Amino acid sequence: MLDSAVATTLRLGSRGSPLALAQSRMVAEALAAAGFGTSLATVETAGDRDRARPLVALGGKAVWTKELDQALLDGKIDAAVHSLKDVETKLPDGLVLAAVLPRADPRDRLVGAGTLAALAPGARVGTSSPRRAAQLAFRRPDVEAVLLRGNVATRLARVEDGTVAATFLAAAGLDRLGIAAGTPLDPADWLPAASQGIVGIAARADADAVLAALAGIDDPETHCAARAERAVLAGIGGSCRTAIAVHASATGTGMLRLRAELYSPDGAERVDAVQTGDANDPTALGAAVAEALLAAATPAIRASLG
Repeated sequence: MLDSAVATTLRLGSRGSPLALAQSRMVAEALAAAGFGTSLATVETAGDRDRARPLVALGGKAVWTKELDQALLDGKIDAAVHSLKDVETKLPDGLVLAAVLPRADPRDRLVGAGTLAALAPGARVGTSSPRRAAQLAFRRPDVEAVLLRGNVATRLARVEDGTVAATFLAAAGLDRLGIAAGTPLDPADWLPAASQGIVGIAARADADAVLAALAGIDDPETHCAARAERAVLAGIGGSCRTAIAVHASATGTGMLRLRAELYSPDGAERVDAVQTGDANDPTALGAAVAEALLAAATPAIRASLG
């Protein structure tokens, strides 16, 4: 365990995918600039071991984080690096979201077609995301969303070999891997997932020296947006099956604009909400947007919330 008197080296934990390792290097570089050394341990997760079945069959978002959470609780690592959109809204007891890096491009990119309109009728579009599948069905009910899992390279290869006509990938992930592919989708029409583009770092709640070190690399504006977006998820009480899109953005000094969309699983029905509130209380803003979504939700949407 890191000694509070000599908190100079932090043991980072990460999945072993190319994107996860790239994000861990970003955290290590930020910590190095703040005067801290790091070491890295890679941890294989359930999602890494089973790349075929849908995430809902594996237990949802926890498939990307459970083993890293346990490594933290067991004291094997000091901090765990995550794509924050993959982190469950409620962390296990004893863990906290200690810091986030500045947000990268939050948009989705469409790979394989220049626009959604350019997809041919009946085209097969690969995704494992209930959000993306529902958004696609709402806008293009004449195309077919098919299950496609795997890392970035695998999904790009399935487009290249014609297994699917197109797929969606996070712009931030592509940028971090140095891959120029796809067309960005405007958030005004295609909202991203909550916390998309944000690297989050979890730590033990009682590890004071680690928390102090991570506080030095935390980006307050991004953390504020993340709290608002994650509060929407918490407020609707959804699951890994819930098709929800959320994005927060600063609109001026001390103000935050928060927009969210909630879909039925088949994409046939959609409700949305947008509010602007005090950036000093992002959780309250997120809760208010969640309440507005639930008030407008149709029976089919409510049924998807479990």
